[in-house]
Amino acid sequence: MRELDYGAAVERITEFIRESVDGAGADGVVVGVSGGIDSATVAYLAAKALGKEKVLGLIMPYYENRDLDDARLVCESLGIDYRVVNIKPIVDEFERAVGGLDTKSRGNVMARTRMVLLYAHANAKNCLVLGTSNRSEVLTGYFTKWGDGASDYAPLINLYKTEVWEVAKLLGVPERIIEKKPSAGLWEGQTDEDELGISYRLLDEILWRMVDLKMPKAEIAGELGISIERVEYVEKLVKGSEHKRRLPVGPVF
Repeated sequence: MRELDYGAAVERITEFIRESVDGAGADGVVVGVSGGIDSATVAYLAAKALGKEKVLGLIMPYYENRDLDDARLVCESLGIDYRVVNIKPIVDEFERAVGGLDTKSRGNVMARTRMVLLYAHANAKNCLVLGTSNRSEVLTGYFTKWGDGASDYAPLINLYKTEVWEVAKLLGVPERIIEKKPSAGLWEGQTDEDELGISYRLLDEILWRMVDLKMPKAEIAGELGISIERVEYVEKLVKGSEHKRRLPVGPVF
């Protein structure tokens, strides 16, 4: 992986957040706090950049589990104002309205419901929505289009997941959040790495070489000591999710 000066990265991101808020004439930011490392890191960065009084944490659980406790821990550790909005009645009513949803579709509705709530709060308070997606998720399409992928600014978008872990440690994010298995929380027992079919550490090593260094697939496989099929699998994720990384397009006349 590339070598980053994480202290300098924190300073650059906090400067970016301040400039973005000032440039928009906003009064602060809203962050969806899930109890995971990405949202925790964004909340810590936002509080460092703007001061805790300008950060609102929005906790939007569907399930009652440890994630809710971890999300509260983040907000209370920072001393930021936060609200808990149970999205289960909203999502369940949506499911009834459309006549049923499979697990993945329900997960996407959950993510999009959270996006709507984030923007409702942001609009009411003249705030911006800070997204929590990282580079690993964006490059592989591991996010819901117009759901968790929607925000005004995305402070972590150029940091790989393994780099987010290092930034989180530097910021003092609670250890139990850093150590927990990454999960989008879209269904009980779901984890990112199980769904992706690859560990973040290996994924990031492949992505960095493939996207940033533009190394040939065979060279990536040889350098990492893995099969070329593993590299091709990641390439398929990147190519297959290209539409998620751009605005809608149409024919040109």
